[in-house]
Amino acid sequence: NASGGVHHKKINFIYYDDKYEPEITWSNTQRLIDRDKVFALFEFVGTPTVKKILPLIEERDIPFIAPYTGASFLRNQKFKNIVNFRSSYQEEIDALVGYLVEHKKFSKFSIFYQNDDYGKEGYIALLKALKKRGLPLLSEGTYKRNTLFIKQAIYDIKAKKPEAIILVGAYKPTARFIRKAREDRNFKDVIFCPISFVNANALMQELHNNGVHLLFSQTVPTYTNHTPQDKEYLQLLKKYYPKHSPSFASFESFLAAKVLVKALSEIKGDINAKTFLTNIKHLDTHTLGEIKIHYKNSQLLNNVYLLKFDN
Repeated sequence: NASGGVHHKKINFIYYDDKYEPEITWSNTQRLIDRDKVFALFEFVGTPTVKKILPLIEERDIPFIAPYTGASFLRNQKFKNIVNFRSSYQEEIDALVGYLVEHKKFSKFSIFYQNDDYGKEGYIALLKALKKRGLPLLSEGTYKRNTLFIKQAIYDIKAKKPEAIILVGAYKPTARFIRKAREDRNFKDVIFCPISFVNANALMQELHNNGVHLLFSQTVPTYTNHTPQDKEYLQLLKKYYPKHSPSFASFESFLAAKVLVKALSEIKGDINAKTFLTNIKHLDTHTLGEIKIHYKNSQLLNNVYLLKFDN
């Protein structure tokens, strides 16, 4: 917009807070479509929230771009109006399990997950990843969405003495789980494995930057590689949001926004949903430079990155 917009038209970015509650997501989405008359829906957050509005998205046939979830139901080829940006939870969890089995020779896995559609997606993904390698799931613990009640989960998981725990939750309850587990000698040397939705940067802040025995999966590479995309992201974040620290979540959203704008800018003639969807699915592989995009499995990114935080 600062550069004049797309074909001399400014993008109006309208957003409402659904408090991570599906019922509010439904009313917000109806408001966006019917009252605000939006061209597309972009970067909706969460699996249970998006699942709630899926019938509405399908019925209205509105472009639904880059939801911040790796849910399997969004990667159904029948949804021509849905374009995911990130890799799936299945790919993330498979990468974590594959690394720990192949490189660390682990065989004992447990899971801590949010007791809703998001957590169940992670649970099923882990079962599949373990089955592929002939391994059982040792134990599981859950908590209720938008709460911090993790005491029972600690109890349910620790008896089986896992070597690794896959974490499929929000960052605050996940941080609380890790802190409490670290106080328990039964979890000594256990590797905690949060997936991308947990929000690595926020989780590390909650843990006072103690990254011991943490292995994260991410759907985008780190923003510290000094690539043109990294530099642009850090520069614009500092310019427009000087009080905000860089994070994987905002870096991913920045990249998704670049893709969206590129697809709009390449439309010749009238800007309409059909042309926009065609463009975004057929963008040049090098649109994001070294971060290759390729529309496959209903998503533009198809890589998983594993990382840890030191100091």
